Parts: sequence; structure tokens; C-alpha cells
Amino acid sequence: MTAPTPATGPPDTTNGQLPVADGAHLRRAARELIHLDRGAFTALIALNALAVVAGLAGPWLLGRIVDAVSAGAGASAVDVLALAMAGCALAQLLLTRYARLAGDRFGERTSARVRERFVDRVLALPSSVVERAGTGDVTHRGSNDVASVAVTLRDIGPDVLIAAVQALLVLGAVFVIDPLLGLCAVVGLSGICLPVRWYVRRARSAYLAEGAANSALAELLSATASAARTVEAYGLQQRRVDACGAAIEECRRTRLRTLYLRTVLLPSVDVSYAVPVVGVLALGGVLLAHDTVSLGAVVACAAYLRQLSAPLDTILQRLEQLQSASASFARVEGLGQLPPAPAGTTRAPADDRIEVTGVHHAYDGGPDVLHGIDLSVRAGERLAVVGPSGAGKSTLGRLLAGIDAPRTGAVTVGGVPVRDLGPEVLRRQVVLITQEHHVFLGTVRDNLLIAGRAATDTDLRAALAAVGAEWADELPDGLDTVLGAGGHRLDGSQAQQLALARVVLADPHTLILDEATALLDPGTARHTERALAAVLTGRTVIAVAHRLHTAHDADRIAVMDGGRITELGSHDALVASGGAYAALWRSWHGERRS
Repeated sequence: MTAPTPATGPPDTTNGQLPVADGAHLRRAARELIHLDRGAFTALIALNALAVVAGLAGPWLLGRIVDAVSAGAGASAVDVLALAMAGCALAQLLLTRYARLAGDRFGERTSARVRERFVDRVLALPSSVVERAGTGDVTHRGSNDVASVAVTLRDIGPDVLIAAVQALLVLGAVFVIDPLLGLCAVVGLSGICLPVRWYVRRARSAYLAEGAANSALAELLSATASAARTVEAYGLQQRRVDACGAAIEECRRTRLRTLYLRTVLLPSVDVSYAVPVVGVLALGGVLLAHDTVSLGAVVACAAYLRQLSAPLDTILQRLEQLQSASASFARVEGLGQLPPAPAGTTRAPADDRIEVTGVHHAYDGGPDVLHGIDLSVRAGERLAVVGPSGAGKSTLGRLLAGIDAPRTGAVTVGGVPVRDLGPEVLRRQVVLITQEHHVFLGTVRDNLLIAGRAATDTDLRAALAAVGAEWADELPDGLDTVLGAGGHRLDGSQAQQLALARVVLADPHTLILDEATALLDPGTARHTERALAAVLTGRTVIAVAHRLHTAHDADRIAVMDGGRITELGSHDALVASGGAYAALWRSWHGERRS
């Protein structure tokens, strides 16, 4: 799998893939996060710097002890230096402890901001963008990628920061003791640059490819699990198993690629650590023979360089995690490059009349699926939309609900384009409910209050009763019954009735039902539709119908075929005309009588 190309301009989402942020965007995002908690970040840097300075005293004092012993100093002088070393070690311990605390606080607060911003961005996106991307990609970015960024901010980032400060100060200490030995150390360390550069040039694309493969697998597994009954009914088990196997193999291949990069980097770096120590000892011996430097200075420099291996080890070991986290951060921040759903106009529609004028629509630059649709729906009218599968019924419903925008033409409500309505106005004006439904983790009350925050328990029970959900009163704890994983599980029909009850509480002016009762048995569906119609008296109801009794009860029926409205009229008028609807009605009515 090819790694996603970092975005360099307006992201293209026509292929359904969410964008990946480029390096410049990531740097801006990182600076913004640091600025939001700059006090904690400053404390983190300062405490770590002080801890490193306290740690640097040890090798320097060791060199002083060597020189003092060489000069024949007494035990008391050595004891004072040893006590000073112990005091510095204690100071380093305390400073490191508080530096770690400051780092954890900074990391937790910053990771919380990343999570919250991710959720805000997802909720602000047009629903059509999220649908095309798929739940697998969004879920993987919101779980694995966000978790990787959070761990980096809390643990890996502070560790690397501490190690970098320590490495710079250690090298500075070597230069202070003897510039020539310091130069020798730098030359010896330069051998690390080649394997690191080789790794960094390849790591980003490799980790992005691994993340994309994981997202594709998550999407495939999610789709297979959610459609398990359909897969079984059509005998598609082996095909889905093969597809999942191919996705797993792609994940394995990308994982092995990143593993190969690590197996080249880490051994190469381990060998490079010994070079500067050997070089300083060799050069120090020469300088010592010419009385240019003291034995204590050589010992101190060698001790510093041995000490240098720890922070460099931390940096290089964390480097691969930083590359992985950078790829995750790029995927998380990629949502920031998508334009949010338009804020819309605050102008309220003049009335509830819906007008569809000359609408053509296509998905992702493909051929048109709707061709010149003209339709006017009066306020309070019940319109049924019928037709064969693929006729464009659901697409028309999405345009009426403002989820998608027509390629050409206009869809307006009360003279205002539906697509331009702000979220709050749109929710009060038009609600689309499909056969897809969701039960949120929480109580029955929590699930209902999403649609009506100010609703009382009486209102909630009335909404449930309106859609025939009397089963709610029989739950163990009534409205306080916990639903979802670990709680009470609703069957498909109950979950759909719960979704319909939310619609009752939302109290929209116009309701679009896209086969919303498809998971209910015919008797329950009939009861639910009648109850919902009774509650929505005076509202506009547009029902995409696959059961013709729904069409029979409507004021008018729009028959669609091939992306066009081929017939429009009342049930009696269409039956009398002897067209396509009349044939459907005779066929269905005959089956019902038999």
C-alpha cells in the first residue's frame, strides 16, 4: 500500500480518504499546543535543565577527586568532594521528580486538548465527508492515533526533551574542561548521523502506510461485523474472509517494513557510542604525556561521554516512537485541513414549503444519479417516494435533508437553500432518519435527552409511547436502565423505535423517513408509522417507502426510476392511470391477498 501523500494544498476528499497534515501544519499545531500551556512547558524545561546541571557535577567532582589524590591531598578533602557529589545526586533526584510531574501534567492537559479538538472537528465536518471516509478510518484516528499522540505528549516528548537538554549540557561540559577533547567527542559522535538520517528519510512514509493499512483493516472488519446477517444470507463468508485476510497481510507487510527500519537503526547506533569514548581516551593519553591536560580532566571527560550514552540512547530509542507518533499526529491533524460544515445562514425560512428545482446530482465526480428533479412539497403534506432499488430515492432524501448538495439546481425550504441552513436551524426544520440507528452508551433517559435536553420524564415516556415502545416500561430500571455494552441490549426493532422517539422529541417541521421502519416486522412497522404520523400531525412527512401501505396512506406519491420522477399524484389517481405505480400496487396487493 502506498503511503498517503501529505497535503500541500486544499485537500481532495473526492476519493473518500481523509487528508494527512503536512510538516508545516504539524509544526504550527505543535506550537499552538505549547502556547496554550506555556507555563507548564517552561517549568518542564527549567526543572529538567536544573536536574541535568546537578547531574553534571558528578563527573566533574570525580575528576577533582582524582586530581586531589594525585596531588597527595588528605582524606578530609576527598570526603568533602564525595559529600558534594552525594548532595548533587540528591538535588538531581528531587529536580527530576518534579520535572517528571510537570511533564506529566503538561502531557495530560495537552493530550486532552488534542482529543477534544479531534472530536470537535469530526462533529463539525459535513456528514457526507465522514460517511465517505468510513467509520474505520475515523475510528482508528480517534482511538489509536489520538492515543499514540497522547502517549507521546505525556511520556515520549518529555523524555526526549530531557535527554536532548542533558546531551547538550554534557557536551558543553566536555568543551569547558578541554576544547580539544570536546572536538574529538563531537567528531566521534558524527558517525551516528548516517544511520539516523537513513532512518528518518524512510520512517514517515512507512509509518503513514502502516496507519493507512490499519485503518483499512478496521473499516473492513467493522463493515463485515455490522453486515454479518447480510453476509451470511448471501453466502459471502468466504469472500469477506479472503478480503479480511488480504487486509491483514497488508498490515503485516507494512509492520515488517517499520520493523526492518528499527533493526537497521538501533544496532548501528549502539556501535557508534564507543567511538567518542575511545577517541577521547586515546587523545587524552597523548595530551597527558605532554602535560597539556590533567589526569582528572581526561577521567572527567571520559565519564561525561559515558554519561552521554544514556540521553542519546533515549533519543534514538524514542526516535522510532516519535516517527510513529508524528505519522499519527499528521493523521489526527489532517482533519484540521478539511473545511467544516458551512455555518449557514441564521435567516429562518419563511415557511415549510420545500422546492426542488432542476436538480442533478452525482457522487464523487461520477455520472449523475439524479436527472432534472423538479418537486414541490407543501407544508404539512405527506409525500411517499417509491421506486425500484437504485432509482435515487435515498439520494433525493439526503438532498432534502441538506446532507449533500446538488451538483446543479436548488433545494430550498421556505425560500432558503437547505444546504445553507445553520445546524441549529436545520435540525429544527428538517430531520432525516434512516434504517441505520445507534444506541449510545448510557441510560434510556440519556439516549432520549440527546434530542430534547429540556424534556421531562413525562415527555420522554410520551415520546416512547408515541412510537409504540411500551417495552421501555418493562426494563429493569425503566428510564434509568443502562444500554449498550455491559448493560441491557436492545434488539434491532427496539433500537429503531428508540431512534424514532428521539425524532418525536426533536419536533422538526419536516421529517424525512428513509425506510426508517425497515427493521420492524410489518405489524409493528404499521403501528409505529401510524403512531408517528399521529404525533406529527401538521408536519411535513416525506417517506422513502418500500412497503406500499405507506404510499397508500400518503397525500401524494412520487414514483422514481433511473434518477427521475416518472409519476406524481395521489394513490387513487396513479392506480387509475395504469402506469408503473399501478403495476406495483396490483402486484403487491395481489401478493398480500394471496
